[in-house]
Amino acid sequence: MNNFSYTQAGSAKEATARRKTTPQAAYIAGGTTLLDLMKAGLEEHPQLIDINPLPFTGIEQTSDGLRIGALARMSEVGEHALLKQQMPAVSESLLLAASPQLRNMASIGGNILQRTRCGYFRDPAFPCNKRVPGSGCPALDGDNHNLAILGVSESCIATSYPGDLSVALVAFDAVLTLQNAKGKQRQLPLNDFYLLPGTTPQRETVLEPGELIVAVTVPVAAHTQRSTYLKVRERASYAYALASAAVGLDVQAGTIRAARVALGGVGAQPWRSREAEQVLTGQPATEATFRAAAAAALRGAQPREHNRYKVELAQNTLVQALRKVAG
Repeated sequence: MNNFSYTQAGSAKEATARRKTTPQAAYIAGGTTLLDLMKAGLEEHPQLIDINPLPFTGIEQTSDGLRIGALARMSEVGEHALLKQQMPAVSESLLLAASPQLRNMASIGGNILQRTRCGYFRDPAFPCNKRVPGSGCPALDGDNHNLAILGVSESCIATSYPGDLSVALVAFDAVLTLQNAKGKQRQLPLNDFYLLPGTTPQRETVLEPGELIVAVTVPVAAHTQRSTYLKVRERASYAYALASAAVGLDVQAGTIRAARVALGGVGAQPWRSREAEQVLTGQPATEATFRAAAAAALRGAQPREHNRYKVELAQNTLVQALRKVAG
């Protein structure tokens, strides 16, 4: 790990101003992802700016939905009564992630910003277009069993966001509040936050230099209250998803009035499937409808040699999640 200086920020304005004067500095909250990257030599920062003193914690009910502070801890949010009642899929996505110890430390903003677990990215001995643009992507013909099949390119097939929370947030139209060095805030749909790899996989989000995540707001609706997050992984705990599904349905008299679907573990970003939602909306909540939606969700998949199984796995995961919420 490189040498670095450490400072605490007393306000958001102070934090963003420090990033402006030292562009290579990094914000630190729980540090559960950042410190791993620094220890592995994957990121080097001359200064860490501790933002824990900032007042971006807790959950509150607003006219726009549930507003979750970016510095709230995963365990606190996952166990919150409001979240469990009004959007169980988001609660489940948090409580199925990592371990209790990490959930007690990890912040919501840090989770949204976590980086890929692709083994080639994490091992500096290999080339990687995310680390060194233009150096190549050995995953294309190498060990790609846990990598993406949707939204990929010839430059990168990593699941750039490997976690769970943003999959559920994307499904339910979550909106980020971001603040820049001038103190100005902007609202950005989370679905527009992550970037597909294309020919520039090193650029993963639209976050501007020094910009700070302040909060995420999730609108409350009938489909968020009748929702679930289903995760399939290689072991029962402390493992990333091979495939996951965040699903919400508004069902009246056996007919689906509204649907929300997002997939995890299979996309180059948290994968909102509007194709599946279109198939579901206005149709009976039946097995045939669910199967048709699953087929639509994976229609654009581009699997490689070792991750072809993910097409069927993701379809079955989605069908099972739809069964659960419809029942």
